[in-house]
Amino acid sequence: MREARIKIDPKCAEAVYHCVSKAVAAEWLFDDVSKEVFRRQLWRAADYCGVQVITHALLSNHFHVVIRVPVLALVPDSELLRRYALYRDLSKNDDRARMTTLRAQLAANGPKADHWRRQQLAQMGDISSFMKKWKQRFSQWFNRNHRRIGTLWASRFTSILVQPTGFATETVSAYADLNPVRAGIVTDPKDYRFCGYAEAVSGQARARAGIGSLYPSLRWREVQERYRLALFAIGADVRKGKASIPLKDYKRVREEKGRLEPSELLLHRIRHFVHGGVLGSRAFVEEQLAAFERRTRERPRTRPRTLGFGDQELYVMRNVRDRAA
Repeated sequence: MREARIKIDPKCAEAVYHCVSKAVAAEWLFDDVSKEVFRRQLWRAADYCGVQVITHALLSNHFHVVIRVPVLALVPDSELLRRYALYRDLSKNDDRARMTTLRAQLAANGPKADHWRRQQLAQMGDISSFMKKWKQRFSQWFNRNHRRIGTLWASRFTSILVQPTGFATETVSAYADLNPVRAGIVTDPKDYRFCGYAEAVSGQARARAGIGSLYPSLRWREVQERYRLALFAIGADVRKGKASIPLKDYKRVREEKGRLEPSELLLHRIRHFVHGGVLGSRAFVEEQLAAFERRTRERPRTRPRTLGFGDQELYVMRNVRDRAA
């Protein structure tokens, strides 16, 4: 018999959970391609379920994710449709027809519309629903692409309810981001692509918002400095059987007060030079967006995004055909 999880009713108050799940038999199944797909699906599942990813760490045989579940709010039909479309392929006639039918049913506001709303809302604002959707979607992709069948995960997942503000949430978030350090993969979590802190340093807006939620009154630069100091203070603590941040690195980061030089930020935004569609000045990127629209008669679902470095400004346009799996 399954033990009931300790959860807070989202109708009453927000909640933060630290969740962990391991691959079946703790096998090292996930390569970088798999982790990249899993990372993208994480953000999609969070968007669909209306929860916030504070941070995460995806490793070869397990993962950690810290999730904030906000107080349940009224979700308008337009937002329900947007979230529903996240898991539809609108290039297919059947999915387009389904969306058309749904819009008509919602406009009529009859029993079918009420049933669909309840069905969608039941999957939102709940940590169990979020984890189920995220893990199941990835399992389907992984088994299909690796020609395997059967369960991918050792069990459901473990979760700890965390006080949503203050030191507890900061500490558990740092614990998650420090997993690649403890595993001996890197000595600085910013160097491990598949964790929330590295994503935030690279400029990913949602990753920054997640870590920024730990310090709601601070600007990003102050958030980055404070969180980096916390990471290195906790990571330098020696734990039996685990790697740690070298003491000299902790002292250096403390002397630097957690600041990162523009050159360091540049190195950790380099992924945009590979995964972006266009890179250059804002005017150049906008010109290429317009040319793409004229050539294909398709409006790009993207816009220029700044990768500013001090006094210099670079903009990137995401690859217009790059979709999460």
